Amino acid sequence: MMVTGLAAIILVLALLLALISFVQPLAQRLGVSETVLLAVVGILIGLFADLVLRSTSIEMFNGAAEAILDFPINSEAFLLIFLPILVFQGALAIDVRRLAHETSTVLLLAVLAVVVSTATIGFSLYPFAGQSLVICLLLGSIVATTDPSAVAGIFRDVGASSRLTRLVEGEALLNDAAAISIFSILLSSVASHHHIQFGETVVNFAVSFTGAIVVGVAFARLALMIITGLGASAAAEITLTLALPYVVYIICDEFFGFSGVVATASAGLTLSVYGPSTFRPQVWRFLNELWQQLLFWAGSLVFLLASMLIPRLLIGMTRWDCVLILIASVAGLLARGAVVFGMLPLLEMLKVSPPVPLPFKTTMVWGGLRGAITLALALAVTENQRVSGSVAHFVGVIATGFVLITLFLNGTTLRYLVVFFELDQLSPINKALRHQVLSSGLRHIAERTHGLAEELGFARGTQRTILGHINRRAEEESEANTFDTALGDRQRVTLALITIANQERSLLLDLFRIQGLSRRVMETLLRSAEAMVEGARLEGRYGYVRARRRRLRPTWRFRIAQMLHQYLHIDRPLMTCMSERFEMLVITHLVSISLSRFMKHRLEPTLGIRLSEIVSEVLGRQRRMLDDALEMLRVHYQGYSEALESRILHQISLRLEGEEYDELLSDNLITEEVHRELYRDTEKRRERLSKPLRFDLKSGISQRLREFPALRGVPDGVVHNLSMNISLRFVSPGEELLRRGRKVRTVYAVVAGLAEMHISEHDIQFGAGDLIGADMLLSNQPAPGTIRAVQFGHLLSIPAHVFKRLVDDYPIVRRSLEVRATERLGTPQDIALVLGGATHTADEVRDAAVGSGEVDC
Repeated sequence: MMVTGLAAIILVLALLLALISFVQPLAQRLGVSETVLLAVVGILIGLFADLVLRSTSIEMFNGAAEAILDFPINSEAFLLIFLPILVFQGALAIDVRRLAHETSTVLLLAVLAVVVSTATIGFSLYPFAGQSLVICLLLGSIVATTDPSAVAGIFRDVGASSRLTRLVEGEALLNDAAAISIFSILLSSVASHHHIQFGETVVNFAVSFTGAIVVGVAFARLALMIITGLGASAAAEITLTLALPYVVYIICDEFFGFSGVVATASAGLTLSVYGPSTFRPQVWRFLNELWQQLLFWAGSLVFLLASMLIPRLLIGMTRWDCVLILIASVAGLLARGAVVFGMLPLLEMLKVSPPVPLPFKTTMVWGGLRGAITLALALAVTENQRVSGSVAHFVGVIATGFVLITLFLNGTTLRYLVVFFELDQLSPINKALRHQVLSSGLRHIAERTHGLAEELGFARGTQRTILGHINRRAEEESEANTFDTALGDRQRVTLALITIANQERSLLLDLFRIQGLSRRVMETLLRSAEAMVEGARLEGRYGYVRARRRRLRPTWRFRIAQMLHQYLHIDRPLMTCMSERFEMLVITHLVSISLSRFMKHRLEPTLGIRLSEIVSEVLGRQRRMLDDALEMLRVHYQGYSEALESRILHQISLRLEGEEYDELLSDNLITEEVHRELYRDTEKRRERLSKPLRFDLKSGISQRLREFPALRGVPDGVVHNLSMNISLRFVSPGEELLRRGRKVRTVYAVVAGLAEMHISEHDIQFGAGDLIGADMLLSNQPAPGTIRAVQFGHLLSIPAHVFKRLVDDYPIVRRSLEVRATERLGTPQDIALVLGGATHTADEVRDAAVGSGEVDC
């Protein structure tokens, strides 16, 4: 009985998946590339199926052979089913922030290299192929796209440099898009017999790329917004990510006419950036594992299925075709070499790209393998009914031969090239760090092993053997340890700061497991932690400190919310931003305490006391800034601060409670029914904590105003009415409050914080209780100097016309200001400087202050 129809298709797919599961371990055992072995297996399957159909002695396998050769997947199916998965997972797995520093290099390889390769191969074949230039260029675009899975797989197998792998994977994200865009334009011209307009083609290409990026980012952000509203449903969140690449690819390609590949890559990169702060850590880990498995299935299947078509594509191949394949291969290698060796040094000279070492360049040129996408595009030409048979034969044979040469020549020798250039070796810094970690860590391991052996009752002889082996390793590593000599102080400080920033990111992800914390806050904190890693890696201590300080500065959302509050009296955005800022500062405070413990117990034993003290000093300065910012809010929103900290601690306790129940279940101390009941009870209490706290923005403003010396004696009712006409302003160090030479339009009542004005070699400070700009406003003079915040501050913004009316109605305010100026500035000269020296002389101010009876002579 012969299996036919849908059952035959599913059976073939199942058998191919089973075959793939054997290919991977076999490739590792043989020491060859998995992609190369898949290609060999696919070709053998195709040849065997063709042999079965031609033979009359093994007719029992005819059904299986027909199912293989007539498998219902054409070029369109290859691109629609497999390409979104390959591109999306590639983008999802990339460290976007580290890749951002390689943007120029990646764009050069992904776009310019494709264009140059297309042109070089096309013009090289044109004199010999007997085809038109457009058809030769069409073939060039087909073989211009590289296969990242083959190259990256080899790099991972031999442990190549992470930067080299990152460059190759980054190139692949846009490489396919560029090649497919050029291919579509040229195929349309060949099929419709229309000439190509160069200017129009360039414009269409740019619009397609730009539009696809916008669409991809927009859809990804929309998906993230939906995910935040799905609650804690992991299955729903992961399902949405599975739908995203197909939705973006098809809508962009079919409805907007943009590049679906670029849109899918943009969506994947966006999810890679914002995913860790949107998904719960355990969901994010599972999501990445799921997509890696999907990549393995899709990448292996597409390559195996495409390889099975190779015998069919090579039907009718002649000796002259072999010559053309050789010409195309040499031209492709030369074109790639010209871009890498010719253009990358130019980018380095212009300082728009980090230097790429010569071994990297050589490996990248030789590693330009072609794979399944090239075969799928060649298949698309052979299946197109509007393309003549001679053109289809030319494209199919040359493209397939090109793929085979890169796979069996470049693919089999690439790993040896990596080893030859020692790109699989650790850098000197990493080698020194390895010896340092092992020399200190092995002794700790020996102590723990000894304690465990004593507890479990292992024989003394066995203990001596094992512990002796560990101690000998520790001594060898100590002798080989060159950490103190191989790395300078600056390098070691940079290494320590990178370690601290990575540890902070891990702590934040661990905290993010607590349900109820703001996703936006965690997203901001994670981004800043990653910025600290990159800042330390690129600029050392300065880059780390700058990124850390940036975290404490108000965001653009916060500034817009303050403007809406101040000018339009819309309070809700600022209330939201204030609650988020409060939560961010509290979480950062908790993390900073954990980092101090990490410094003491983990980093100091590894890097030494001296280095630990230097890093502790850097962290200490930042800790003081954090404490200032947090204390400023705590003083004036004490009730909210206590409620927020209580809720966070309660959420932590609920998480620990859940972990305790999980441990009891794993130790078989409770049954699954009891565990389920306990978990249900914990979830109910957690849901009661999920409701956000209400932040009362104007809480106690009247009371704060009454505490200002200048407003003593003003009736309570007037103070209350004044509180209705003012707005709040929260400033960070260095923020400008009043610029020199400007008229005062707002008087700032300092509730907390410190500001400073520098004039005529005098530093005049304004602290809590001062009214910044009041004296200048009343003297009708511009500011004699620029006033900037020195600390994080909490200010009450009083419009100039409101304050003038208050002073006119209650002259005691003016007298109180003069008294306050005398108390604060001390000398009549300083008072005159602040007043501008126009309507009040220094003697007049002092006389007025003494005459009021509030200042002694």
